Amino acid sequence: MPDLLLELRSEEIPARMQRKAAGDLKKLVTDVLVEAGLTYEGAREYWTPRRLTLDIRGLTARSADQREERKGPRTDAPEKAIEGFLRGAGLASVSEAQVVSDPKKGDFYVAVISKPGRAAEEIIADVMPGIIRNFPWPKSMRWGAASMPKGARFGGIDGKGSESLRWVRPLQSIVCVFGPEHEETQVIPFEIDGIVAGNVTYGHRFHAPGAITVRRFEDYAASLEKAKVMLDAERRKDVILHDARDIAFANGLELVEDEGLLEEVSGLVEWPHVLMGEFEKEYLEIPSEIIRLTIKTNQKCFVCRPQGGEGLSSRFILISNIDAKDGGKEIIHGNGKVVRARLSDAKHFWTRDQGDLPDLETLQDSAAKFDLDLAKPLDQRMAKLDALNVTFHAKLGTQGERVARIRALAAELAKITGAGPALVDRAAVLAKADLRTEAVGEFPELQGLMGRKYAVLQGENPSVAAAIEDHYKPQGPSDRVPDDKVAITVALADKLDTLVGFWAIDEKPTGSKDPFALRRAALGVVRILLERKVRLPLLAVTKDADLLAFFHDRLKVYLRDMGARHDIIDAVLTPDADDLLMVARRAEALTAFITSEDGKNLLAGTKRAVQLLAAEEKKGTVIADSVSEELLKLDAEKALWAAIQTASKEASEAIANEDFRSAMEALSKLRAPVDKFFDDVLVNDEDAAIRANRLALLKAIREATGTVADFSKISG
Repeated sequence: MPDLLLELRSEEIPARMQRKAAGDLKKLVTDVLVEAGLTYEGAREYWTPRRLTLDIRGLTARSADQREERKGPRTDAPEKAIEGFLRGAGLASVSEAQVVSDPKKGDFYVAVISKPGRAAEEIIADVMPGIIRNFPWPKSMRWGAASMPKGARFGGIDGKGSESLRWVRPLQSIVCVFGPEHEETQVIPFEIDGIVAGNVTYGHRFHAPGAITVRRFEDYAASLEKAKVMLDAERRKDVILHDARDIAFANGLELVEDEGLLEEVSGLVEWPHVLMGEFEKEYLEIPSEIIRLTIKTNQKCFVCRPQGGEGLSSRFILISNIDAKDGGKEIIHGNGKVVRARLSDAKHFWTRDQGDLPDLETLQDSAAKFDLDLAKPLDQRMAKLDALNVTFHAKLGTQGERVARIRALAAELAKITGAGPALVDRAAVLAKADLRTEAVGEFPELQGLMGRKYAVLQGENPSVAAAIEDHYKPQGPSDRVPDDKVAITVALADKLDTLVGFWAIDEKPTGSKDPFALRRAALGVVRILLERKVRLPLLAVTKDADLLAFFHDRLKVYLRDMGARHDIIDAVLTPDADDLLMVARRAEALTAFITSEDGKNLLAGTKRAVQLLAAEEKKGTVIADSVSEELLKLDAEKALWAAIQTASKEASEAIANEDFRSAMEALSKLRAPVDKFFDDVLVNDEDAAIRANRLALLKAIREATGTVADFSKISG
């Protein structure tokens, strides 16, 4: 079966966009090919700073012929209805339709529509221009003659104005070749704004800029490798990481690893070359976090530390895109100059901020010399936030007003988390104070961390200092969750204030847009509640059912990432469930239960009962809420009723004690009676009263199991 090789080569794609763009290309192309009737054996995406590549193996050479039968109106239907059917089916007259007889519905028309299959080459040429033109880049641009206004013409190209191609950076060439593994391939030459797909690509911009003719993926990848382009991004990451570790070790140091930075630098180079630079040791007086962030943010370089030691070294690791003839001396020199300049600025900001603090000897002296409770630099900075009216959001007031809200909310949350009220209040007051420091002004990523350092310097309680840094956490699914009760309390207050505020002004996330990172804030709340086992009635805090539903969405994402089945989550998650920790515990208990033999059988019996009830309720049958023991005639239904009463009582008591596993064990006692009931009892008895009573018995099964979960939502 033939393979497809696609390459879209452009000027440098921002590193942060490359991985997602390659994944988007794979999904868009494979989805549209499958929709067109083709199948494939496998597909893999690749990316470098200058290209997105897709390798599809085992693509069918032609889509299958299709035959569709479209049912139409009765033969005696009004003429207008028949005409509409013929137009929709593409038939010229009723003579082209078939007449089918139905004993109950009579004769009606059927259109048999046959669509011949299409060659894969034709399908690919047809769909690719649309995929490229509508590619979902976060940001894109227009360029070249085709972007001229309509009516203009230059170099034989007509201006298309707003209809010209938009791409993240100017698109320079397209490779699209198709063919069997051991035979000659062919070019599929579609065209976009003057760029015609062919079989020519280009290597490294500096080392091997010449043209390369390719036939299929194997020689394409091999040719690029010879032309100093390492196509596989994961391999580039691996080379960078291991070479960086080796060069650090050779110099008696240890690499400070950073997965995010590694991902980024692998997207900045096509042929990675690892070098080591150095800066003056005097800069090591700056906090290591500032040094690391300065070098990472401005130069995309890694820092090193002494082997087995603490702190940082004055050496740093840089990644070059060229293998320089001088061994990289000029590259190292140039990067070193920039690093020194940046560190000089950072030292200035740190010194200025630190100058606002009393020296440590003063802090350790008597309170008579310096009253820490009345005059602390972080308090003064907080006062600046108020005095300068630093805006948080135009509709939500200043940072000072926000801190006041967080302070009030944190005081209430402290009653739930068990944190010390005085420490919580102090942490809430100081949480945003470092926003007025010059270090955070220059490096916003240091907010919280610098606040903690200043708090330690001025002698704050360790829990208060930790909360100042950790109240921003977690900032994503892999970030750590605060573990100090004071930090947990202020973190919850901070995130809940953000969510409640933006919901109040109707600034909710829409589609993929979330400019205020509200999904991240909600996930942070979910993770804190579940991972730190906090019982918080969210509806009482937020007073917004729509916001509660938003939390439910984040909870589902979190639990699915933890391995929970979607149907299990749906079964335990009711619209008013606002204690997310209890929802998670129910899901855990239910998962364990339905994987047991008793659980599987009870689930089958319960679903049968629910289906029978649903059919009756659809007919409008009103089913009684209570069972009449006098109408229970058979031993199986008497035994089931007794078991339901016992199981319901035990399950309710277990749930009241929040013992969901015991609740499941109580329900498991229904397994045998339910099986026996459906084996021995006919629900649709001829006696209407007995039939109604047996339906009430089925309703009792549904209600008994419903105390724990909605079994009807569980698949299987």
